[in-house]
Amino acid sequence: MRAERRAALIPYLTAGYPTAAASLDALRMTSAAGADFVEVGIPFSDPLADGPVIQRSSHVALEGGMTVAGTLQLIRDARLPVPVIAFSYLNPVMAYGLERFTADARAAGVSGLLLTDLPAGEDPAVEQTVRAGGLDLIRLIAPTTVDRRLHDAVAGAGGFIYLISRLGVTGARTQLNGAEALVQRVREATSLPIALGFGLATAEQARAVARLADGVVVGSALVERLGSGLEPARALLTELRAAVARE
Repeated sequence: MRAERRAALIPYLTAGYPTAAASLDALRMTSAAGADFVEVGIPFSDPLADGPVIQRSSHVALEGGMTVAGTLQLIRDARLPVPVIAFSYLNPVMAYGLERFTADARAAGVSGLLLTDLPAGEDPAVEQTVRAGGLDLIRLIAPTTVDRRLHDAVAGAGGFIYLISRLGVTGARTQLNGAEALVQRVREATSLPIALGFGLATAEQARAVARLADGVVVGSALVERLGSGLEPARALLTELRAAVARE
């Protein structure tokens, strides 16, 4: 991607939303529309880090019977030609069984795991099990992370750093104030690529982020479009794919 002078496009989809069949179609559509990675969210009944759009999609997916095992089967069935990142809260993964999850996730085609509510260093045994299972442990870094904590947080990270663009829960926003300084702070602490997410919704925002970061993550805006059908979601991804090219 660097050789092509562009940032990575990383869409997020909730497994099982709006239905299991539609979710499978959406996963395949994302790679066909130019996604470089795909984040697949495992629906959870108490998604505290997520805003109303993702919360609603998780509720619909759970009501439709989506589970951790169902999510992994969905990924397996999709057979995506790009890396897949499982996006989850800790509870569903632990309830499934951590070692079992890492083994089944790898077999399904998952490359990395992002646990939204596991602070870096909070449970070294969990972190080691994830790495030993062959999954990159992707870290979330918040704008409020102080420098000393930042260096500790990125020390055990793999794949790339997911940098949260602002405080609060997920959801589309119109402003991305302070993103440049935030990306620079993290670059000084790690050599890993940096993907910026939380609040990105438009091609204009994606274009601005692509000048700063190595990856652009879009979740709520895409999930919201998907609620209206596959074509509106495809149209958004097509716009974003064009926008992440660096001038």
